Amino acid sequence: MQHDGAGRSEPVRDGARAHPDDPHPARPAGPLARRGFLRVAAISPALIAAAGGSAGALGMASAPARAAMKTSARIVIAGSGAGGLAVASRLRRELDGAKITIVDRKEVHNYQPGYTLVATGIWPIGKVSDRNADLIPAGVDWVREMVTEFDPESNSITTDAGTKIPYDFLVVATGLHLDYAGIEGMDSKAIGTEGMGSVYNGPDAALATWRAMDAFRQKGGEALMTLPATPLKCAGAPLKMTFMLADRLRQAGTRDKSKVRFHSALGNVFGVPAVNTAVLERWEGLGIGVEYNSKLTAIDIGARRATFVTPEGERQERGYDFIHVVPPMRAPDPVRASALSWKDGSFAAGGWLEVDKLTLRHRRFPNVFGIGDINGTPRGKTAATVKKSAPVVAANLADAVAQRDPSMSFDGYTSCPLLLREGAALLIEFDYEGRLTPSLPMVDPLQDSWFAWLMKYALLKPAYMAVLKGHV
Repeated sequence: MQHDGAGRSEPVRDGARAHPDDPHPARPAGPLARRGFLRVAAISPALIAAAGGSAGALGMASAPARAAMKTSARIVIAGSGAGGLAVASRLRRELDGAKITIVDRKEVHNYQPGYTLVATGIWPIGKVSDRNADLIPAGVDWVREMVTEFDPESNSITTDAGTKIPYDFLVVATGLHLDYAGIEGMDSKAIGTEGMGSVYNGPDAALATWRAMDAFRQKGGEALMTLPATPLKCAGAPLKMTFMLADRLRQAGTRDKSKVRFHSALGNVFGVPAVNTAVLERWEGLGIGVEYNSKLTAIDIGARRATFVTPEGERQERGYDFIHVVPPMRAPDPVRASALSWKDGSFAAGGWLEVDKLTLRHRRFPNVFGIGDINGTPRGKTAATVKKSAPVVAANLADAVAQRDPSMSFDGYTSCPLLLREGAALLIEFDYEGRLTPSLPMVDPLQDSWFAWLMKYALLKPAYMAVLKGHV
């Protein structure tokens, strides 16, 4: 599933220096943080490596060790997000002589798991963006154009520049589409104005969301938090924003002057039952109300009014001082309109990529694989999913090149360091079946954890960068 000019109510603490355009603290603040960073010194390097690299919140998976296979296969990767880069790095190492091409115009690579940290006043905006040119693996061709058409019948793609690129194997790593247009009156350019936030729409929107949240917490008032009915990236992000809003109100001394209500278009707030229960229990203690089957369908930004609709068609209009808009999400148009999308079943409406959930190989076109948010699978639209599934995709694609059956299977691993307040988080890990799959024995997934906070704050981005380079 992401700053002092907005009027901070407390000074930058612990001597932290701020980005000129973005005066967040440069590290966690207060006595908890000072004690915490002293405790980091006591954590063994091996444990930190496990948490950030081979286990913990980014999961554990590695392809069987084998010598690079000689091949002249043409491999096209559509997209240079986390999934595309991670697979490209692995294939570059595993296939000797393959022509690997990444197609994506994007010049900036954004660390999307950091958006919620920016949007809640924890990180500066500069920490979430890197140059894409620094991340494209050596020896991989980079076509700076966007895919507009997938033609799996002819084994080719077409770009917006009219370039037709043939392939022997294709990896679809396009990410998903934020369908703000599915909310009447919504204008993503207005994020940050009139009390409206939305963490998903890039670093600038995350920073604008923090400014709106920071302004709101100075006085308090009515806050509406939303969740759509569609699959979405980082399903924990709406919950993190809700917890952190309550924490920011508490810090500002305006919690008693405020009401926070969470409108879920579903019958729950999180798809894993144990986590759903744990969140609701905490929200009850925090005085956060929940309305189920309440879908945001329209917003009047200037009037600060939102319209929610039930499955029976009942409409409810609510005023607000702050709202966090989570848009419906679907596959990008080129995938949705192609033969590669699901044509029936629950994933057809969103146009998601039709892959086998275990092998991540296309169910009808065996030379096509998918990774990341685009996949039409029961779970798995997080960076942690990419970490564990990239070795699966790379190994199974190499098997396909060698005309072997797939050798690796993906269990749907998903992870969510769920922020509860400054200095505490839950480290939630689970699989396709919704079973909790904790990988660090010292962290109870349903108990407040400083270490889970530390992982989110300080350890996961270095691990993420290692994933992109195929190191873990």
